[in-house]
Amino acid sequence: MIIATACWGMTGIFVTLIIENSSMSPIALAFWRNFTAFLVLFVCIGARNRSKFKIKIKSLPWLVGMGMSLGIFHIFYNTSVIMNGVAVTTVLQAAMPAFVTVFACYLWKEKITSRKVLAIILTFSGTLLVAGLTISGGSNLNIQGLFVGLCVPVLYASWSLFGKKARADHDPLVIILYIFGIAALVLLLFQPFVGQPTSIPSIVWAAFFGLIAISTIIGFLFYTYALGHLQASVVSILAMTEIAFVSVYSYFLLDERLTGAQQLGSLLVIIGVLLIFLSIPKSTKTG
Repeated sequence: MIIATACWGMTGIFVTLIIENSSMSPIALAFWRNFTAFLVLFVCIGARNRSKFKIKIKSLPWLVGMGMSLGIFHIFYNTSVIMNGVAVTTVLQAAMPAFVTVFACYLWKEKITSRKVLAIILTFSGTLLVAGLTISGGSNLNIQGLFVGLCVPVLYASWSLFGKKARADHDPLVIILYIFGIAALVLLLFQPFVGQPTSIPSIVWAAFFGLIAISTIIGFLFYTYALGHLQASVVSILAMTEIAFVSVYSYFLLDERLTGAQQLGSLLVIIGVLLIFLSIPKSTKTG
């Protein structure tokens, strides 16, 4: 799971480089990201073992739900990166564990422990600070940016919950193959109405390759594997370690700076993650 977040931490860097150096819109980038990842996996899996393409009918609704929410998630994530920056967008995802933990309790009968609650309080408080919502009511984000940014954790939680159910019947490689394909089909409907790239400089090709190989295929492969061995609520909280990676990446590569309040918020998020990480018992493993 930590490897997955390290890979995901580069996503905002790649997205920024691609959109700022091309005429590609966030929606178009979301489509090409999912379609290319699907195509690569389809060729690789088909070349090794075509029987891997088979899935159980009972898993189809969960795969469709995961793919649809993932495709829309990529739209909002890309848009938020452009509107709010990489660092703020990533920390706004910290609200996601709260959604996953509550819904996982009702859907998968996962226990809500006091440690999970404390971890959620810390991560959510940190999220508010990073978003610029202080006691005085001020905000460093505009209304549109805040709305787009908060849609990210909601959609993040959705495909995490669907993925937990789908993971019970299939290996990670098959799952990510189907969800990228479904996400691409959903996003295909929007393509005639959005800007497509006309000229693609070498820096965009390099960033796109990194986005597909590192942030998409490798990142989601390790994430889906983790879903098969940990509770969905635990995985969602561990996913917040992405914030630590993004803070370092953004500082050195994009020269993004967080304010004092935002740095405090990031620290609260990391503490919340460590709180749950250091106490994961063997009983959380589900096989």
